Amino acid sequence: MQLVIVESPAKAKTIEKYLGKDYRVLASYGHVRDLPPKDGSVNPDEGFAMEWEPYADKSKQLKAIADEAKKADRLILATDPDREGEAISWHVQELLAKKKALPSDVQRVTFNAITKAAVTKAMGEPRQLDTDLIDAYRARRALDYLVGFTLSPVLWRKLPGAKSAGRVQSVALRLIVEREREIEGFTPQEYWSVTADMEQDGTGFQTRMVKWKGDKLDRLSIGNEGDAMAAKKAVEEGRFSVVRVETKPATRNPAPPFTTSTLQQEAARKLGFSASHTMRIAQALYEDGAITYMRTDGVQMDGAAIQAARKAVADRYDGSYVPDKPRMYQTKAKNAQEAHEAIRPTDFSKDRAGSGDHARLYDLIYKRALASQMASARMERTTIDLEDATGQHGLRATGQVVLFPGYLALYEEGKDDSEDEDGRRLPKMSEGDSPAKKAVNAEQHFTQPPPRFSEASLVKRLEELGIGRPSTYASIIQVLKDRAYVRVEKNRFFAEESGRLLTAFLERFFAKYVSYDYTAELEEELDDVSGGRAGWQAVLDEFWRDFKPRTSDVMEQKPSDITAELDKFLEPYLFPKKADGSDPRACPACADGKLALRGGRYGAFVACSNYPECKFTRRFAQPGGAEEDTGPESLGQDPETGLEVERKTGRFGPYIQLGEGKEAKRASIPKDLPGELDLEMALKLLSLPRVIGDHPETGQPIEAAIGRYGPYLKHDGKYARLDSTAEVFETGMNAAVVKLAEAAEKGGRGRGAAREPLKTFGPHPTSGGEMKLMEGRYGPYVTDGTTNATLPKTADKDALTAEEAAALIDAKVAKGPAKGKKKAPAKKKAPAKKKAPAKKAAAKKE
Repeated sequence: MQLVIVESPAKAKTIEKYLGKDYRVLASYGHVRDLPPKDGSVNPDEGFAMEWEPYADKSKQLKAIADEAKKADRLILATDPDREGEAISWHVQELLAKKKALPSDVQRVTFNAITKAAVTKAMGEPRQLDTDLIDAYRARRALDYLVGFTLSPVLWRKLPGAKSAGRVQSVALRLIVEREREIEGFTPQEYWSVTADMEQDGTGFQTRMVKWKGDKLDRLSIGNEGDAMAAKKAVEEGRFSVVRVETKPATRNPAPPFTTSTLQQEAARKLGFSASHTMRIAQALYEDGAITYMRTDGVQMDGAAIQAARKAVADRYDGSYVPDKPRMYQTKAKNAQEAHEAIRPTDFSKDRAGSGDHARLYDLIYKRALASQMASARMERTTIDLEDATGQHGLRATGQVVLFPGYLALYEEGKDDSEDEDGRRLPKMSEGDSPAKKAVNAEQHFTQPPPRFSEASLVKRLEELGIGRPSTYASIIQVLKDRAYVRVEKNRFFAEESGRLLTAFLERFFAKYVSYDYTAELEEELDDVSGGRAGWQAVLDEFWRDFKPRTSDVMEQKPSDITAELDKFLEPYLFPKKADGSDPRACPACADGKLALRGGRYGAFVACSNYPECKFTRRFAQPGGAEEDTGPESLGQDPETGLEVERKTGRFGPYIQLGEGKEAKRASIPKDLPGELDLEMALKLLSLPRVIGDHPETGQPIEAAIGRYGPYLKHDGKYARLDSTAEVFETGMNAAVVKLAEAAEKGGRGRGAAREPLKTFGPHPTSGGEMKLMEGRYGPYVTDGTTNATLPKTADKDALTAEEAAALIDAKVAKGPAKGKKKAPAKKKAPAKKKAPAKKAAAKKE
């Protein structure tokens, strides 16, 4: 018997069908061991020796692998064809050797696609484990560990509120924070455009002014309304004739097939997928045998695949859409290794695969790969210049005609919805023609700051800089979200307060290690390790020699000294110069106080030097140029207690407070508060929850309140949402009873509420349990009656398919039980309670 080890059960199931009865295929469910999260897992003093520890939740699977390995004549390690796949195979081999279950014949095979032909061919071409790839994996893993476990304690002690830092994660965060600074420091510049709507032979077209008073105009030449109106008048009064018609042929070539990076970018642009969701779907398509391996920076395709693509193009269109010679591509990405083919379909005769998001991503991959072997698009670009009789003023119209669509008939990369000026159609015109002038317009514009990064543009920038590897971008971005260093709004990254502060800290005290050039150089050194051109321990030693002393130096500094240094470093942002020349550090609340950065339990903030006499504070994320927070605002006194009611701003936003110290009552100020906040409304908020009355059926009280997720009703452990803050104070008994009943019917969050499945999918292919889509307290999830798997935030529950539901459940099973559930078996023992009857029986015998 021959034992084959792969990563996933889906991959194992597919491969076992291809290999036959003599083979047993088992899944490792990803990595089987890792560096334990404790000090000493990597020992720099002993050649960076690493202490590996098997995952606790993999013990059952590892035992199954070991049991089968003892019976096997040959062990075939068939994990993915990259560094991570090589590492998983190495870990499996090492563990089996420790268990004395390693067969004498151990071989490594790789295949770029899970098809019968590819798998069968790979089995006939085995090799040994690639020690260079394994060394590169060890170097990267050790680097990430050393950075995390050396730098994170520094952050915890010196920078309140910081959670962690990472070798590539922190550099990606710096990109987002620097873009935020660019946007904040941007000064819009006014400019005007002058256009004329014209018509020739019944066909309308638009021109723009390109010459005024004999001078050529660029975009910013007309900078005020006066000049714009004068230019507009010149166009209105002039009679413009065509002085030049220039037509040029143009060619557009197709983009190469996808790499990991370009797939993530295009899926974000066209499908709205996050990088992590894209990779999850691509992994499933690969394991189903639909596409080639999805972690690659190569753009070339196998010769047989190119011929299959050319045939598919000829079958779909005609011979004119097939170029004379096959297209060959070379990657332009920095540090590209081109270890594998580009991402492509395994069978070009199949233009569909899967359903839902799987089908959409496959369609994107299929069209991009097929288009890469199609003929170029041929266009004709036309430029028409018009001048008035004086020759002092000029207009220009540009347009483009597609003569032959070529690959554009199937696919166009990153197509924007906005109208392209060059794409407009122009009427036939010749020199001397004088088209009719219909209208002249002068429009005001302002220059715009650079856009915030989207997932697509961030991935593109990281790849351009040579930072990280495309296969890691999804996890890097996810960590930034999970750590709340960034937030995503309308698919754009915004730097959070904690992310900005962490970046400032690293730029000031660890500038080298968040440098783009240094990080890219380190990536090159790691690539040299994987290529056998450098030793992994030498790379680590060079890094550690400088990094360790630097962290020690920072750790020895007092937190107050750290804050003082950050105060200086961030001065241009926190205290920008004022237009009136006054001191930007002057406290707006007292006469002689000076503002400075301070560290607190929940992070940094700006405070007055006269504290505690002056209690002025300002959030760190509120720059000096923003509207000042003038500190606590008195709203008046509570008529019942005589205590002061104040409006304040805290870490989580504005709130009101009654009294001082531990006995003080506080309430957040809702964003949708009706009208201005006055003493009456403040006292209402402080009095919540409001008891509406007793429910007519149960006799239990119904309360209205405002919680973490907004306004709500509560009755007997059941909840119903309210639409606004006003409803908290206005909802009466009848309306409350109706809302609670409606919430119960919809399967609300209360105990005993009806919980019908949103959708059913049929039996799970492995467990046999009925798969259902349910609405849970923390969002929608799928279940087979035994395992519950939460839907990713990016998933569309309405478009969820049976295959996707099964994959989510399988992934949850692979992760094993949650940490909090490991103690569950202890509850079942309960031997002490069962002994009680025995004691009574013994007593009766006396």
